[in-house]
Amino acid sequence: MTKENLYLGKSGEKLAVEFLEKNGYKIWERNYRTKLGEIDIIAKDKDTICFIEVKSRTSDRLGSPAESVLGFKQRRISRAALVYLKEKNLLNNKARFDLVSVISVRESPEIVLMKNAFELDSRYSY
Repeated sequence: MTKENLYLGKSGEKLAVEFLEKNGYKIWERNYRTKLGEIDIIAKDKDTICFIEVKSRTSDRLGSPAESVLGFKQRRISRAALVYLKEKNLLNNKARFDLVSVISVRESPEIVLMKNAFELDSRYSY
């Protein structure tokens, strides 16, 4: 990963956290890592635990950031989410997977929140 991509990702995550907080989310954790995967942001939205993937791009000419979160990435996030829920004894809580896309971090950013961006793959349910 280049320095520019790293900066873009970190800036996008910071903007996403600010956006989520303004929209009532309570941030619990950032960059939660397990050997099975990583979750950018874990937050609570009302009574639901949200596992949030943040995708940042300088433009959408190669497709929207959301289009890059496909099967493999969804499975890694799902596995990490299950580890988190088990670790924190939260398996009986409502949970969902959200996606925040951030375009043009340096100029006026376009931030889009997709609630329920994908479902837990049934192979990884408890």
